[in-house]
Amino acid sequence: MSEAVQNASIDGRKLFTFLFMVFGMFMAILDIQIVSASLSEIQAGLSASQDDIPWVQTSYLIAEVIMIPLSGYLSRMLSTRWMFAFSAAGFTIMSLMCATATSIEEMIVYRALQGFLGGGMIPTVFATAYLIFPREKFSIISPIIGLVATLAPTIGPTLGGYLTEYGSWHWLFMINVVPGIVVTLAAITLIDFDEPDLSLLDHFDWWGFAAMAVFLGSLEFVLEEGSGEDWFQSHEILFFTLLTAVGGLVFFWRAFTAKEPIVDLRAFADKNFAMGSIFSFTMGVGLYGLTYLYPVYLSGVRDYTSLQIGETMFVSGLAMFLTAPLAGRLMNVLDPRVMMAIGFAGFAIGTWMVTGITHDWDFWELFVPQILRGCSLMICMVPINNIALGMLPPQMIKNASGLFNLTRNLGGAVGLAVINTLLTNRQDFHYERLSETVNWSRPVVNETLTTMSHAFKSLGENAESAAIKTLSGIISREAFLMSFSDIFLILTGLFLALVAALYFVDKPKPAGSAAGGH
Repeated sequence: MSEAVQNASIDGRKLFTFLFMVFGMFMAILDIQIVSASLSEIQAGLSASQDDIPWVQTSYLIAEVIMIPLSGYLSRMLSTRWMFAFSAAGFTIMSLMCATATSIEEMIVYRALQGFLGGGMIPTVFATAYLIFPREKFSIISPIIGLVATLAPTIGPTLGGYLTEYGSWHWLFMINVVPGIVVTLAAITLIDFDEPDLSLLDHFDWWGFAAMAVFLGSLEFVLEEGSGEDWFQSHEILFFTLLTAVGGLVFFWRAFTAKEPIVDLRAFADKNFAMGSIFSFTMGVGLYGLTYLYPVYLSGVRDYTSLQIGETMFVSGLAMFLTAPLAGRLMNVLDPRVMMAIGFAGFAIGTWMVTGITHDWDFWELFVPQILRGCSLMICMVPINNIALGMLPPQMIKNASGLFNLTRNLGGAVGLAVINTLLTNRQDFHYERLSETVNWSRPVVNETLTTMSHAFKSLGENAESAAIKTLSGIISREAFLMSFSDIFLILTGLFLALVAALYFVDKPKPAGSAAGGH
């Protein structure tokens, strides 16, 4: 590539087209979390049971996690234009169908199809960013996709809360329709980055695809439902764990033996891609884990409504948005490994601050930790994307993008499963320890109980029972807070460990030494 081309500005038409694609990706990622704060409204609207309603979320995640690694093969076969157009159109149609669902069974089917079809947009955008723009322009492009990948799931509960508060749950899906049509038309008319290779259809590995669907779908199910079913005490979880193992064995066998494997795993031979994927997995834990943990505290301890939770959580989203331009500038002056170290350390400081949480923490106590979380996510994600994808040969990027995005989603699923399990186990542990200290041989316990009974004297002979019940509730609350603190301490250690792991990342070559866009 000539020096003139290397120093050329970004093609305006390509950037315009890319921004439409980014918006499509934003919708797909947003829909992972947009229903999370509004499941009770959907449950009431569809007369669904408590056991069925989580499937509105789970069906989307299972289907999406199957499509993400498949998207690289489909993009090479159909071309970026038609892959993205089909994904955007399918996602839009299924959004409309979700809004018109009249039963929980219909909703689950439509959500699964929405996740499967929409999931193709996410890795396609990542791959396109590193294929059509020159290396020296990544400092502009990377913050855009990094912002969307982290901002969308963060503001999802906020937007969902507003839509259900001032409209109805139907608008969680209706808001996708008009933008989805625009994105689909833009994809058909503007994308012209590559040509289809329909010969790949003749070599499509159906056995590999089936095995991957069983492997990833069952794994996602186990991770989503395991903690609620007491893991291997459930026959259902045992069955799907077995399916995960069998599907995984067949999938990896086909990946190494098929003429054209559904997913080419050779990208993991590149050390920086492998390390970037590990970092992406861990960032998934932090991104989705904290998006889950803060609302659990705010609703369970502070009795916040969905709208109040959304407004509190918006701080992180705003911090990400404001940090994105800074992250782009830092890419031009700092070694990306230094940027990641700053980001990981900032994340660790933010989680460490929350280990001191009490029952009266409110918006302002969570303000600084949320700012640290938002800023650190952006400072981390931009160089992680570049470390993983920006150094690969062009012919590997489409497939590698699917694998890279899969690691972030799996990180979120694993993180939520571990967090839920630890919350339950540690809460039980702390409740037992606290209960041991609350015994009638201690004067302070008797004094507290007497004071509480006096406060409930209007209940007559039931005053002492009410006081004991209140005291038990306080113990349960404090046990929960202590388990919450334990989780944040573990997350602090996890992100400090990532700082040490940067030792294994090779310093990227200067931008001028690599090929740029096409």
